[in-house]
Amino acid sequence: MPETGGHPRWGMVIDLRRCIGCHACSVACKSENAVPLGVWRNWVKVVEKGTFPKVSRSFLPWLCNNCGNPICVRNCPVQATYQREDGIVMVDPHRCIGCKYCIASCPYEARFLNPLKGIVQKCQWCHHRLDAGLEPACVNTCPTEAIVFGDISDPRSRVSQIVATNPVQVLKPEKDTDPKVFYIAADLVTMRAYGTGDGSISRG
Repeated sequence: MPETGGHPRWGMVIDLRRCIGCHACSVACKSENAVPLGVWRNWVKVVEKGTFPKVSRSFLPWLCNNCGNPICVRNCPVQATYQREDGIVMVDPHRCIGCKYCIASCPYEARFLNPLKGIVQKCQWCHHRLDAGLEPACVNTCPTEAIVFGDISDPRSRVSQIVATNPVQVLKPEKDTDPKVFYIAADLVTMRAYGTGDGSISRG
């Protein structure tokens, strides 16, 4: 958490050299945020590559990128989607009408319609935990410390130092959304393979 005044700008690094595809992040997210069965705020994309017997499996945790330039905020007709001063893209459950405009405009397939509430939801980086001085549930749960979270605007933060000293990739940079989720050691096949958007396994 920031040591000085002002608002942080949150960012996340996912080191795929450490990810073992255990899905602990997805399970922790569902438990923390009471996510209904059949939908996900984050999930682990699994891509199998190669031809038997030379095959490999890659993992790619997938979630809302809480973009610095979010298309969803601009496209929400009732201003239910908005951006906090710390960069987290939020959905106001009292304003959302479930029109799915934001789902259609999100290039990362990171939103879903809650089947019980009829409103759109997504990863909001466990803002309730951040406001209490805690890390997001997925970060706290990852057994290999593959997920690092912090103030990307603070050059002293661990997340900033990792981004500064490692080659990192972001999903769909051509969309110009300024995503705040950075990956280490992501390969193009895994990043470009078809994403289901509902947590099911994607194969390429």
